[in-house]
Amino acid sequence: MANYDYDLFVIGAGSGGVRASRMSASYGARVAVAEERFLGGTCVNVGCIPKKLFSYGAHYAEDFEDARAFGWNVGERTVQWPRLVENKDKEIARLNDIYRGILENNNVTLYEARATLSDAHTIEVDGETVTAANILIATGGWPVIPDIPGKEHAITSNEAFYLPDLPRRVVVVGGGYIAVEFAAIFHGYGTEVTQLYRGGLFLRGFDIDVRHTLADEMKKKGIELRFNCNATRIEYSGDDYVVTLEDGSTLEADCVMYATGRSPNSAEMGLEVAGVKLRENGAVIVDDQFRTSVSNIFALGDVTDRIQLTPVAIAEAMVLAANLFNDQDQQMDYADIATAVFSHPNIGTVGVTEDEARRRYGAIDVYRETFRPLRHTMTLREERTMMKLIVERATDRVVGAHMVGTDAGEIVQGLGIALKCGATKAQFDATVGIHPTAAEEYVTMRTPISESETLAAE
Repeated sequence: MANYDYDLFVIGAGSGGVRASRMSASYGARVAVAEERFLGGTCVNVGCIPKKLFSYGAHYAEDFEDARAFGWNVGERTVQWPRLVENKDKEIARLNDIYRGILENNNVTLYEARATLSDAHTIEVDGETVTAANILIATGGWPVIPDIPGKEHAITSNEAFYLPDLPRRVVVVGGGYIAVEFAAIFHGYGTEVTQLYRGGLFLRGFDIDVRHTLADEMKKKGIELRFNCNATRIEYSGDDYVVTLEDGSTLEADCVMYATGRSPNSAEMGLEVAGVKLRENGAVIVDDQFRTSVSNIFALGDVTDRIQLTPVAIAEAMVLAANLFNDQDQQMDYADIATAVFSHPNIGTVGVTEDEARRRYGAIDVYRETFRPLRHTMTLREERTMMKLIVERATDRVVGAHMVGTDAGEIVQGLGIALKCGATKAQFDATVGIHPTAAEEYVTMRTPISESETLAAE
């Protein structure tokens, strides 16, 4: 590899790209990374981190209301949206510097510029031509807006984090996790929110009880959910955006946000010139070792359009670096990856859905409980928590765990470890719960629900 400038050149300094760079360098490789936008990628700048910060802030409206039940008198409240954006920007800048420090401290050369491929070993970057024995594509994804008249009037999650003022009325179009999260964020800050989804029920691919429970809770909070509904046109009229729906009716809003999916960020990078094969949607095709159709070019993370989660990209990067530069033969394990959705209330999920479990295992037992959280026995808020376990009957193994409720992600992370270890329902039952917590419900559910109590298949 000495005939090349670098042993590894990484395009994209998001979570996966930075981790691959750092670990490869720690194994003695000569590494460079190019990033044309911002260090940390989507997660740090316009994804997980700012979204979670906004979600925290959106909870305060209900917290202020609930405080009275616990003896507190809370006075007049107003929202200073620009202050939120400013403080978020400060935190993101701090994280950008941390990522820069990680690269510098590991002797990774950083090019803050766009990089393109001239061939399988040659990169054009910042006016230079450099060569590398191996190249990693870790450029992530980018939100897309359907090609409808007036699409230029809509924003995506990228722009939502930089709005100069809090909109009074927002139409959110989409039914995935980003859509429900931003519907909750805007509503929590006092915005009138209407969410449109073209299907009959949002969050396709999640467990059916999760989907129904969240829809019910969002409606209780005052978010208007319109299913089997889609926008056909957006116009700007006076001070309003007018959204025309498929049935010809219209909605007026101060902001229209699309969260209808993300596409792999692979265009105009020279991948085709280098011989890298892409799917129709631009996803880089890779094998189980992240190798593309060109033997020395690899790709991981969202640009491969598989599991679009930051920890997945990081784990893939660890495997790739160890295999390339530490004489390992590892393979990424995609089973039982836990995840959370920071809707209000939160979702936590790991393992298979009920519908998938029936297809895969046949005979299963389903345990499900819904209850009012202890906190709301004082506030009298109507919010309900839903917890669910799915058990393969033949082995007693717990194959799915799902939750809608406060801190669902924090709780389900621990269950993810249990499922990864192959825990059985008997072992859950033998575990003494922590009282009083919502989490203890997972070790006290004893009676499976009947077939008649299950919801319709997804």
